[in-house]
Amino acid sequence: MAGTSEAGVRFEGVSVAYGKHPVLEDFDLTVAPGEVMALLGPSGSGKTTALRAVAGFVRPASGRVLIGGRDVTGLPPYRRGTGMVVQQYALFPHLRVAGNVAFGLRARKVPREQIAARVAEALDMTGMADYARRYPRELSGGQQQRVALARALAIRPKVLLLDEPLSALDARLRSDLLAELARLHRELPEVSMLYVTHDQVEALTLADRIAVLDRARLRDCGTPQQLYRHPRTEFTASFVGNANLLPVTVGPAGTVDFAGTRLSVATGDATHGASATLCVRPHLVGLGDGPNPLRGAIAEVQWRGATHRLYVDVAGRRLKADLRELRESPAPGDEVTLHFAAEDAVLIGAGVADV
Repeated sequence: MAGTSEAGVRFEGVSVAYGKHPVLEDFDLTVAPGEVMALLGPSGSGKTTALRAVAGFVRPASGRVLIGGRDVTGLPPYRRGTGMVVQQYALFPHLRVAGNVAFGLRARKVPREQIAARVAEALDMTGMADYARRYPRELSGGQQQRVALARALAIRPKVLLLDEPLSALDARLRSDLLAELARLHRELPEVSMLYVTHDQVEALTLADRIAVLDRARLRDCGTPQQLYRHPRTEFTASFVGNANLLPVTVGPAGTVDFAGTRLSVATGDATHGASATLCVRPHLVGLGDGPNPLRGAIAEVQWRGATHRLYVDVAGRRLKADLRELRESPAPGDEVTLHFAAEDAVLIGAGVADV
């Protein structure tokens, strides 16, 4: 569906500033043809600015943006071959669904005899073929977002830009549309997607790779599995999934010290005696006796349907444990023992080699 077989995006040292305030600094990233790259980070991290730089809505102060190997830094948005979907739909209320989807085609002066077929194709892909005659006000939020997606697809973009496209929807609709985006990715393997989100679940579910941004800079990049299982920084560990982060000192081979307790973990080539951070995911923490026992007091218990989340104060740190629904849940103040397996912990820092 893309206009050429060669797509993909490359940022080369891209910096953007609003006045004297940098919002993206020395940003280097390559998105392969057909790849879904999630830009993940907190508000103000620079992820939307990066997306807008690809779309042509902001001009970098330095660096280049390339699409399909072509430098598009100085080109207007309509000449870049990108389609964009934003969180607030941005549909024209006076146009019917078909008219909204056709808008980009008319702006690009696509021959009139081709427009109807392109509109029908895009609506069919997004499951909105039966709603072509309706106005936006006659649609639900999820349906409006599908129309916005159809409008972006109708121009047959080489790159699809998605800026928090699900954030205005309720949980059920988000789940449904996330599945639709995954299906479209399978059906349009030649289209690269840049997906901006602050929702880690969306990024982990949809992306081939995730770029983690914070304070205008790229902090990490890798597959969802790499970033989740082997985070390279504390920020990545805490932002990509929930994490227990424990300050430790590297001990003899295969051990660390946490608040006077020796724990067995994989330390690799970490420097003996160095300070480091131990990352353990909450769902890998068990309750009761086991390897690497840590004794503490229950601070809070949250029932989450299929699981209980326990918050346990251990040596001045609050640890999280996600456990399958307990028949008898401990109460705040109860003394409990948590444990985790050595292979389920990841050491960050202390000279540990990147994965």
